[in-house]
Amino acid sequence: MKLATAFFIAITLLAQQPPLRLAGNMTTIELSPVLLAANGIYKGPITVINGGIPNIVSGEVDAGTNAETQLLRQSVDDPTLRVIFTVSESFYRIVARRSAGITRIADLKGKRITTPRNTSAHWFLVKMLRTAKLTEADVTIVPITPVTDMSKALKDGRVDAVAMWEPEAQLSIDLLGKDAIVLQDKKVDRELFNMNTSTKVLADPAKRAAIVELLRSLITASKQLRDQPRQHWPFISSKLTYTTELISKSWPDLKYAGGMVKDQ
Repeated sequence: MKLATAFFIAITLLAQQPPLRLAGNMTTIELSPVLLAANGIYKGPITVINGGIPNIVSGEVDAGTNAETQLLRQSVDDPTLRVIFTVSESFYRIVARRSAGITRIADLKGKRITTPRNTSAHWFLVKMLRTAKLTEADVTIVPITPVTDMSKALKDGRVDAVAMWEPEAQLSIDLLGKDAIVLQDKKVDRELFNMNTSTKVLADPAKRAAIVELLRSLITASKQLRDQPRQHWPFISSKLTYTTELISKSWPDLKYAGGMVKDQ
């Protein structure tokens, strides 16, 4: 009788927590708190697919990650979108070839730079160019797809510089070796990688409760990543297929505050 009662209670609790569907960019280390939260910290059924805000808009997922740039762009078409958590703060880098005559931002004039258009990395590049009184028209933006091939394009000489998030920036540094020059100014730009959802999802009491539980798990995951990052690098490596060494090198340019940053 006691066993039957316990089984009934367990089934009831699971039924109260609806399946939560998330989307996140599986090519970026910024997703680490989400991956960790979904690995047993979140109490309930949860799935994470590769994607972002478009998956929220289509109704395929309940929440998803993207940089603030994408939220601003896509909220024009869907004003129900909402930022609910700052998953990570990231400081991008421009990595260029010294052999291309680049040692400072002003040297980017006339050079070929790869960055994904209409993204936070694109915006970062524009802001960095402004510090040398340059505009986008002063450089040639070269599209490279997939974005995980940008570092290879830099090494092969197809482009002179890469303006990108992690770990592609670090991969570029590793591939170029002594020929690499890193251009970064953390005062110029900081990217906020957020967890987003919509008022349509939050209007559902069951989904809203699941989202609240997700935020609790993200707070816990963020703290673990701050306190003992090395302990979790092997797991993150297994999910993102990046080596632990690459993750460790990229880590200093990422922050996991574990909540909504004050200036969000």
